[in-house]
Amino acid sequence: MKHNNPLKALVLTAALLASASALADDIKIGFNSDMSATGSADFGISALAGARQAADELNAAGGVLGKKVVIVARDDVGAPPKAIQNTNELVDNEKVNAMLGGVNSGNMLAWLHIAQQKKIPTISPVATATDITGRYTKSPPNYIFRVSMRDRDQIALLAAYAARASKNGKVAIIADTTGYGQQGAKDALEILELHNIKPVANEKFGPKDTDMSSQLNKIKSSGADTLIVYALSDSNAHVMRSLEKIGYFPTTLASWANLSSPFLRIAGPELAKKMIFTASITEDSSADSKALYDTLMKRDGRLPTYVMAAQAYDSVKLLAAAMEQAKSTDGEKVQAALENLQQAKGVIKTYNKPFTADNHEALSVKDFRLVRWVDGKVVSVDDEIVKAITPADLKL
Repeated sequence: MKHNNPLKALVLTAALLASASALADDIKIGFNSDMSATGSADFGISALAGARQAADELNAAGGVLGKKVVIVARDDVGAPPKAIQNTNELVDNEKVNAMLGGVNSGNMLAWLHIAQQKKIPTISPVATATDITGRYTKSPPNYIFRVSMRDRDQIALLAAYAARASKNGKVAIIADTTGYGQQGAKDALEILELHNIKPVANEKFGPKDTDMSSQLNKIKSSGADTLIVYALSDSNAHVMRSLEKIGYFPTTLASWANLSSPFLRIAGPELAKKMIFTASITEDSSADSKALYDTLMKRDGRLPTYVMAAQAYDSVKLLAAAMEQAKSTDGEKVQAALENLQQAKGVIKTYNKPFTADNHEALSVKDFRLVRWVDGKVVSVDDEIVKAITPADLKL
């Protein structure tokens, strides 16, 4: 495969060399994600960087159970068939002890049955679809876990902000027609209803559309002063450009899809500032976070999406802690240890009993924050509305 981006080529080459040099008694963690083909590839590259850094730190401290940790990476090029092929190779040929999922929920959902059947503990450090951790809850033990921001939890935070931000009680929704966008719109309708808010408009647009002026003019006519957008990053940028075109700037809220560099590039820095969206961490949210960010930047020169790196970093640390607690890399024992894990230190937070048999989500809405782009960096929103949000506002 030809790689036009030198950073992507470097990351993938390093990953393949790590795979080739891995010894039979190494602890292997498979990483299966798009890193070259779609608008989400930057997420995959960043997650791999975070996973590799966690492995490097573990190895510098003596490894896990006295063994070296190796991240064995495969690019699924944004295609479910390739994602399935990669999983079979990682499980059957590489004999990985655990898996990290990719960035595209559809791709990950295509291969989860393999990990479940082969009893391979798996953590999703990026993909957000609810069904990723929910598919096997009725047929335990469930081998699929997550250290990421479930879509519905993100919307719970957006809705809490919208309920307090709207001065006239008029909130509108606009979403793309992808499964991602329409599920987000559905969740937004349901959660806004918990706040006794019925949206004054609910518009949609095609994923390749670049001018949403017609739909946004309808929303403007409805009197909405707050807008929830659920779409992929480039589409969100075109929504912002369309808002500028019609001279209408309601309080605009969206998902973490805007962490992707295409949003900033297409919208431009001034329009990008006007979009408030969700994240689990920022580069400077703590001393540990800044240290990790600086380390990754020094090593790789550029880090497209730090949040994904942090979540993958924590995912590897949680797997390592579970193996140490289980005193084994056996899949069944590690799965049981994850569900009963006492504590593990990550960069997003210190995880105290992060999972249970009924809950495989290490992060929840209470761990999320609202952010925006400022001068090319993602920074926390710390306005009066954010300060006023209480746990009771976070309705699911």
